[in-house]
Amino acid sequence: MRNNPIAAYESAEKATLSGKDLEAHVLERAAQLMADVREHWGEAGFEPRLEEVLLHNQKVWSFFQAEISQPDNPLPPEIKQNLLTLSVFIDKRIFEIMAFPEAGKMDILIEINRNLAAGLRGDGAGGDARVAP
Repeated sequence: MRNNPIAAYESAEKATLSGKDLEAHVLERAAQLMADVREHWGEAGFEPRLEEVLLHNQKVWSFFQAEISQPDNPLPPEIKQNLLTLSVFIDKRIFEIMAFPEAGKMDILIEINRNLAAGLRGDGAGGDARVAP
């Protein structure tokens, strides 16, 4: 098994992050992966990478969907509803990109992830609540 210093760093970083910081990190990482694919759109071998990063983002949002659907989630009902509505849009956009790939369709997913990450870090509106309890 090869040593991967980047994976080791990310693992150590995740172990030391608080809940909100971890959520922000995961969203920002997914956004960066999508941005990298967007930047290299059309290059040889980008199709499998596109599918990989879209499925990764879908897993991130599936986790959030599960967490905010829990009856004991402390978020206000309006915020939970807004996040669920947003997650449905994200799912639809992911399936749309998989079916009809276009680089520009990635932009909104990247922007949503980055904006929510900024909010969780307190860089923007809504920085006082976590998605997961």
